[in-house]
Amino acid sequence: MIYGLLSAGMVAALGAILADYRGRWRVVYILRPAAMIAIFLAALLKPALQSPRYRYFILAGLAVSLAGDVFMMLRNKCFVEGLSAFLIALLCYIAAFLNVTTVRADFGTVFPLFLYASIMITVLFPKLGRMKIPVGVYILVITIMAGLAIQRFVDIGGTSALRAFLGALLFVVSDSVLAINRFVRKFRAAQAVILSTYFAAQWLLALSV
Repeated sequence: MIYGLLSAGMVAALGAILADYRGRWRVVYILRPAAMIAIFLAALLKPALQSPRYRYFILAGLAVSLAGDVFMMLRNKCFVEGLSAFLIALLCYIAAFLNVTTVRADFGTVFPLFLYASIMITVLFPKLGRMKIPVGVYILVITIMAGLAIQRFVDIGGTSALRAFLGALLFVVSDSVLAINRFVRKFRAAQAVILSTYFAAQWLLALSV
């Protein structure tokens, strides 16, 4: 049943991406939340492999992400509200990783993430206007989230840590493309990249519990 729900979620996600490109907004309004609901239920019903707190925080992140999806999928997007919801989701994921990760500043982990954050700030900030502070905070938070996921995988390895690590990286890819497409330069394939990496990220995080 778990993998059935995850499969249904990915089918709904694919349908949402196709409907978005065709401008079939009513279909998007149904399939995009349906994809996240299926992924959330799969995580909820999956036998726990990690600590209860890890599971609860991942579930909380998935639930808040659903609210973010509702804001972001609207044709007149509530971008600030969506950004706030996903920021809370990232904080939930950070809390989950803090329960299972020993925090330390390894150069091999910190430097690539510092480089990523520096590049994103350099590229985005001239275009942000009043959004500099919220977007800057978001970049900091998602960088910390990715760093914790990477550190956990380096420290303990294993399937769960690998799934969380890949999910975190795909989340970074999705949000980076979204930011570039919104603030720097729009490109036709952006929405497909954003949604496909986003849903894959949530799918992997759900499987990590």
